[in-house]
Amino acid sequence: MNVRRPEFGVPAVARTLAWLRFSAVIGQTATVLFVTRGLGIALDQRHLYTGIAALGVFALLVAWRLGRDWPVSAAELMLHVAIDTIVLGWLLYLTGGATNPFAALLLMPITLVATALSPRHVIAVALMSLGTYVVVLRWNQPLPPLGASLHVLGMAMSFLISAALLGWFISRLALVLRDNQALAQRIRERALRDEGILAIATQAAGAAHELNTPLSTMRTLITELRREHTEGVLAEDLALLDSQIERCRDSLRELVAVGKAQLAQASERRRLGDFVAECSHRYGLLRPEVSLAVELPETTAELALNLPPGLRHALLNLLNNAADASRANGADRIGLQVSQVGDSIEFRVRDQGAGFAAGMDAALGNPFHSSKSTGLGIGLALADATAERLGGTLYARETGGAGVETVLALPLRPLLADSTRDTVASPSPAAVDTAAHGQARTPAADRR
Repeated sequence: MNVRRPEFGVPAVARTLAWLRFSAVIGQTATVLFVTRGLGIALDQRHLYTGIAALGVFALLVAWRLGRDWPVSAAELMLHVAIDTIVLGWLLYLTGGATNPFAALLLMPITLVATALSPRHVIAVALMSLGTYVVVLRWNQPLPPLGASLHVLGMAMSFLISAALLGWFISRLALVLRDNQALAQRIRERALRDEGILAIATQAAGAAHELNTPLSTMRTLITELRREHTEGVLAEDLALLDSQIERCRDSLRELVAVGKAQLAQASERRRLGDFVAECSHRYGLLRPEVSLAVELPETTAELALNLPPGLRHALLNLLNNAADASRANGADRIGLQVSQVGDSIEFRVRDQGAGFAAGMDAALGNPFHSSKSTGLGIGLALADATAERLGGTLYARETGGAGVETVLALPLRPLLADSTRDTVASPSPAAVDTAAHGQARTPAADRR
């Protein structure tokens, strides 16, 4: 589950200032009403309310502006702080200047700006606050004698507000710092994972080049043997070997094709229904012993998407892992549910296995980690890398019953083609499911 964490930056500080500005308008109005009506102290209410009204209008304008998609610059944030400081200085001038206990609030803009802007901006805000303090110290409208108790009460209120704001800012900064450290750790782990995947890719390219020659030789020999043995069990075994060799050759060709497409950053425009049907067909050839049930709504199947290279392999890796988990638990069925959820496309692969092995949930996506004795531990790592490259997420969770559901969620907007609907007929969900099951039941010797 993704949790929204606090962040600091120019836009975040601008939003925080906007919230504090509305709070200040309410607090200043309540204070003036309490002092003038509750305590009966004479103040220049007309000019005080004029300053508070000006701050309120500015707060509304800033709230409207922050609702637009315009970037907030450091210069604009400095302008916001300058207007807030001027209004606060005006209110202090009308209420005793530096003798007003709330004069300490001039320090708050410095604290806010220090979290997002450069040292030169912080110095500028500090000089602005200091200049305002010096001005109201020299020029102000004195307050009538308040008595020691009221002055102490005002100082206590000012201290309480300052302590609350500082505690809030510092706690947010500490949380952001911890999040940044965790993010840096994740980036380092992903860099190590990508280095491992790159090493595997390099070795795979070399292996593909070397394997092409022996596969061609084997194909030639198998063809000659099939001519000599056209009947009997041996003929069936030779046909099976021939299909397996052809599958290896197809995998090598696809490896080269995917590599070229990745280098060219070329996406393949296809309907989602056709893509899922092809993946189901490929899965049926690879794993005929474990059937695949596909759930794909008709409206989702008609989406025309720009499918990037590598997505097919990522989905097949998830299906293959699910088949292994189901087989290990004595089951012979897995499920694939494809659906549009909000602004994303989700591929949900559910197995009927025994659930997570100890520590496996924490290792999801880590290279060379596998719960299978014959596993290489790179399938989930490759799928996770593909999801990350496409701006999506890959996660797994245990279901209420038996098995684990692995979810590959991808943002829909980058995948959408120029037209979200294609005019070519796509297979219905039933047809896709039938194709998957039909391929799963085809004799291995007849698959080419």
